[in-house]
Amino acid sequence: MPMNLGLDGYPRGKEADEKISKDISALFKTPNGKQVLKYLRSITIEAVTGPNVSDAELRHLEGQRYLVAVSYTHLTLPTICSV
Repeated sequence: MPMNLGLDGYPRGKEADEKISKDISALFKTPNGKQVLKYLRSITIEAVTGPNVSDAELRHLEGQRYLVAVSYTHLTLPTICSV
């Protein structure tokens, strides 16, 4: 199976990456899933830090933001792939 670079930057087969996207979509498209994703977004992507945040705290927050952003990216992929 040829490997491609997944949306998260890890090499895997295209079919495996599409399955991950469909699984994430199935999870977060439910009413509860939408609320969880909204909550995760509020504490990561929408969070604003002050000038006194440490380097370690900022790196931690950026890692969390990355995971939420990758989830959002996967949510759009099944729609794109099914066209």
